Amino acid sequence: MARLFLPDLLYAAGQAHAGVGLLVSGDGTVQGLVQSEEIAGLEASGTEIFRLPGRALLPGLANAHSHSFQRLFRGRAEGRRSGGDTFWTWREQMYRAASFVSPEDLYDVARATFLEMVAAGITVVGEFHYLHNEPSGAPYSDPNLLSLEVIRAAQSVGIRICLLRTAYLRAGFEREPHPGQARFYESGEAYLENLQALLAATAGRAGVSVGASPHSIRAVSLVVLKEIAGFAQARKLPLHLHISEQPAENDACLAEYGQTPVALMAAHGVLDRRTTLVHSIHLTEAEFRQVADAGSVICSCPTTERNLGDGIFSADLVARLGIPVAYGTDSQAQIDILEDARQSEYHLRLLKRERGILDTIDGEEIGSRLLRSATASGYRALGLGGGSLALGEPADFFTVDLNDAAILGVDRGSLAAQMVFGVGRSAIRDVAVQGRLVLMEGKHQVDKEIRARYRNVQERFSKQA
Repeated sequence: MARLFLPDLLYAAGQAHAGVGLLVSGDGTVQGLVQSEEIAGLEASGTEIFRLPGRALLPGLANAHSHSFQRLFRGRAEGRRSGGDTFWTWREQMYRAASFVSPEDLYDVARATFLEMVAAGITVVGEFHYLHNEPSGAPYSDPNLLSLEVIRAAQSVGIRICLLRTAYLRAGFEREPHPGQARFYESGEAYLENLQALLAATAGRAGVSVGASPHSIRAVSLVVLKEIAGFAQARKLPLHLHISEQPAENDACLAEYGQTPVALMAAHGVLDRRTTLVHSIHLTEAEFRQVADAGSVICSCPTTERNLGDGIFSADLVARLGIPVAYGTDSQAQIDILEDARQSEYHLRLLKRERGILDTIDGEEIGSRLLRSATASGYRALGLGGGSLALGEPADFFTVDLNDAAILGVDRGSLAAQMVFGVGRSAIRDVAVQGRLVLMEGKHQVDKEIRARYRNVQERFSKQA
C-alpha cells in the first residue's frame, strides 16, 4: 500500500517545499511529490496518510564511517596520561575495548550505538569493521561471526548498514605484531575468502550491503592492497580505507615505498569512483587533484579528528576541486552528523579567521552544500542510491519539530541552513528507512531492552579497568 507523508516543510532533491507531501510506494521508494489538491483523491483510493503538522521532513543522514565498538570507551580516553596524550596512547584504550567484547557484547554495544544513530536522524551506516578473531587471535569457526553480529544489531534497530569488512594484516612497516591487534589479523588470502563468504551470507538481505576495506597503507602491504582493490573493482563494491590521518602514516609510507599514500594509490590504479578515502587531512594539493581526477569520495570525521588532534581537513580546497565529501562518526566520541557538517565550515573559520568560507564556491548556498554532504554524498560513498528523496530512491528520511526552540521560526528559504547550523538532536522526532518508521515521536520500540543490555556491558567493562 502506498503511503503519503504530509509535513509542513519538505526538503527533497535539493529543494525546500511548503504544503507538499512525499508519496512512498509499497516497496518503500519515493513515488513522487504530491500537491495539496491531490491529497483527497489519494486518500479516497486507499493511500495511507501520515499527517506531520509542525514538522519538516528531510533525507536521512548518512554515517559513512563508523567503528561501533568504540562507543564502549567514550569519555574514557580524554585525559592526559604520563608522557602526554596522543593518538597513539588513545589506541591503547581502543585495544582494551577490542579485546573485551564477546560476540554477544559486540551485538549489544552495536545495538546501542545504532540506536543513538537513529535518534540522531541517521538512516544508513558504513561500519568499518576489523574485529574478526577470538581474543586469543584464533579465528572463530565462522570467521565472519563478529561481522554478522554487527549486521544483526543493525537489523534489530532498523538502520540500513553497509558492512565494510576490513583487512588488518600487520602493525605497520617493519613493526612487530601488536598484541592489542590480535583480533584484527588475517592473511591476505584469508581476508578475501572471508569477504567472499560474507557477500554470499548477506546476499538478498534487505537493508544490508558489503564493501571492502584495506584498513590503511600501514596495515596492509601494497601487494595485498592491490589484490583487495581488484576484488572490489571486479564486483563493483565500495572500497574504503583510512588515509593520511596522521603525518606519521605519510612518513612510514615514504620510507617503505618512496611515495605518500595517495600518490602511491594513484600510481597503482587503486583510486576510482567507488573508492572512499577516510580523513585525508595531510594531503598536498597535488594529491587532492589526484583524488579529484579519479572521482573518489573523501569521508571527513571532524568530531573524531578534533578529538584526537589530527588536524583540520581542507574542505575549501576539496570543494573547489569538486570532490564529494561525506561524513562519519568514526570513534563515536559524539554521534551527530549535522555537527560534523557544521564543523567542516567552523574549523576553516578558526583557521582562516573568516566567515562563510564554503559559501563562496561555485555559487552553492552553504547550507545546501553541507546538507548534501551529510546525506547523498554519504549514500554514494557506501555504493547506495539515495540520500536526496528523488524519484525512485529509497524513502529514508527524518523529521524535526519546527517548534523546537533551536529552530523556532525556520521557513522554506532558510530550511537547509537552519538544519545544518541550528538544529540539535533533541528536535528529531521520526526516522524512516525504506518508508518504514523505525523512530516515532522520538521513541524506538526496543529502546528499553537495548539500554538495559548496554548498561550491563558497560558495568563489566568498567570493573575490568
